Amino acid sequence: MSLKVLPTQRTLILTALKLPSPAYLSGASMARRPRSSRAWHFVLSGVRREADGRAGARGWGYDSDGQHSDSDSEPEFSSLSPSIPSAIPVTGESYCNCENQSEAPYCSSLHALHRVRDCLCGEEDEYFDWVWDDLNKSTATLLTCDNRKVNFHMEYSCGTAAIRGNKELADGQHFWEIKMTSPVYGTDMMVGIGTSDVNLDKYRHTFCSLLGKDEDSWGLSYTGLLHHKGDKTNFSSRFGQGSIIGVHLDTWHGTLTFFKNRKCIGVAATKLQNKKFYPMVCSTAAKSSMKVIRSCASRTSLQYLCCFRLRQLLPHCVDTLEVLPLPPGLKQVLHNKLGWVLSMNYSTSKPSSSSSSGSDSDSSCGSDAEACQRKRCRRT
Repeated sequence: MSLKVLPTQRTLILTALKLPSPAYLSGASMARRPRSSRAWHFVLSGVRREADGRAGARGWGYDSDGQHSDSDSEPEFSSLSPSIPSAIPVTGESYCNCENQSEAPYCSSLHALHRVRDCLCGEEDEYFDWVWDDLNKSTATLLTCDNRKVNFHMEYSCGTAAIRGNKELADGQHFWEIKMTSPVYGTDMMVGIGTSDVNLDKYRHTFCSLLGKDEDSWGLSYTGLLHHKGDKTNFSSRFGQGSIIGVHLDTWHGTLTFFKNRKCIGVAATKLQNKKFYPMVCSTAAKSSMKVIRSCASRTSLQYLCCFRLRQLLPHCVDTLEVLPLPPGLKQVLHNKLGWVLSMNYSTSKPSSSSSSGSDSDSSCGSDAEACQRKRCRRT
């Protein structure tokens, strides 16, 4: 099937290939460049994609991550996730109502992202138990903001990039929050955990959901799917730019719990005792970024269990300590040591049958964590 190339398109093609303009090309010189060459085949395929886009087909001609599609890309898991094109950033899921979070800063040109001032809502913490590890990351990553913000695929994306925290999550309680500081789109952007056996650079030339592809990692996708051992299950609604994803790893009870915009989503995994994990994130989207806005740790003590139970009994109080008749000094000590526990929104209501598919109203995390703690307390 022959393809007709318009004169304007031919000029652009020759310019891209750095060839002389048509006025200086003779028929013989054009014949010396066979149309079956790799460069010419790539150019013709680009023209064909443009023609298809004008005809009403896929108008971008590129995949949703800012790079020409390759054969290694994972097929979209449309049977579980909503049928929303991944090239369109997710909106309306921000933690705050800042103007730059309510609309996707996205241009019609290929991934021309407007850079606006970062929103600082929810970023109250000044001390961080861990930050991103500059020595354990994919090549397509760049760290800023004192290694708290990771930027993926600075120019274009040709695969999946990932990074882990610089501190192993030892025994005890660990809680951290990741803020989506860029448009959220593409094959996948994920938050989760993994062991030191996870190869962060293994899929640098493949678009995939890296966290949860094996038994050594768990990952929550922005599509709302939970990944582990290559399996995908509905877990929550989507999250987008401005969303704050919280993760609570309880190594004493062996549970992994996710939060969205500081409201509990659910318990993602159990029986995680005696394992060594690192916080991890990954992305396939060009010019995407995530930021650590909280990373806390504490021992599993009676003090922690009391604060955890108080938060369950007073889930709707913005400041749990303010409503308790405690001395000011004790309030300050609890705020400094376990303020993150008293701010988590655990709900003990039982999930309805309609929310079993993984909506944000599914509050099974409160009941599951409470039952797990009661069982462990009986043994001790």
